[in-house]
Amino acid sequence: MATTTPPASKTGATAGFLERLSSLLVREPEDRAQLMALLQSAHQRKLLDADTLSIIEGALAASQITAHEVMVPRPLMEVIDVRDSFDTVIAQVNRTAHSRFPVIDGNRDTILGILLAKDLLRVHRDDAFTLRDWVRPAVFIPEFKRLDGLLREFRVSRNHMAMVIDEYAGIAGLITIEDVLEQIVGEIEDEYDFDEAGGNIELDPSGLYRVKAQTAVADFNAAFGTRFSDDRCATVGGLILREIGRVPLFNETIAIDGTDFQVLRADGRRIYTLLVAGPPDAGDPQ
Repeated sequence: MATTTPPASKTGATAGFLERLSSLLVREPEDRAQLMALLQSAHQRKLLDADTLSIIEGALAASQITAHEVMVPRPLMEVIDVRDSFDTVIAQVNRTAHSRFPVIDGNRDTILGILLAKDLLRVHRDDAFTLRDWVRPAVFIPEFKRLDGLLREFRVSRNHMAMVIDEYAGIAGLITIEDVLEQIVGEIEDEYDFDEAGGNIELDPSGLYRVKAQTAVADFNAAFGTRFSDDRCATVGGLILREIGRVPLFNETIAIDGTDFQVLRADGRRIYTLLVAGPPDAGDPQ
């Protein structure tokens, strides 16, 4: 008896064709550029929101960024000398509001370890204070260490700070887990931050003016009637750094030629925003 094979389902044949077509059109990305293009396409098709895309891009970029690129440089490190008294240490903790400090023995190339500010809560003033007793071991990494690998080390070791060394085993700077995370998720902004598309000088509710540190000296002079030279410093932030030789602290006030600059926002490496009083007879400097 002859047998016949039933015709294939039209729906099944169509599905098979689409699967084969998809396998030709959709391929795994072969390099980073193709992967980024795929992610951008997913964002455009509303499969990824902007924040998620930004975090993924930051995580990918972290594998190409070294500790040297984001560390706090050696001259800007806030350190504590092992010979400092308890009162001196407490004063520095209060002044900087940092939670961790490298402890040195006379110079910045001799790092004895890390002091955690929270450990000082267990110190009794009546006891003899020896800073060495409170120093924890320091972690040292080469300056070419990639951030993705460093983040894994921070997570496993539960350390939040590492000392960065150069090729000659000298101290080049320090880096914290916060520095690494900011490269991935972006900087955490506060209520005083400007919109990036906004102007460099804006009136604050306090009656002072908020000034971005990136404001050109010439523009600041035009707005406030000052005569600061821009021969050696192009921005207001550079003007302040040159004047005091370091990054100022939050709420610190720097007076330059009769103008007071109050630091509204800064970190260990740069100044972001300042508060400045406007000229007595001026309206809006903009």
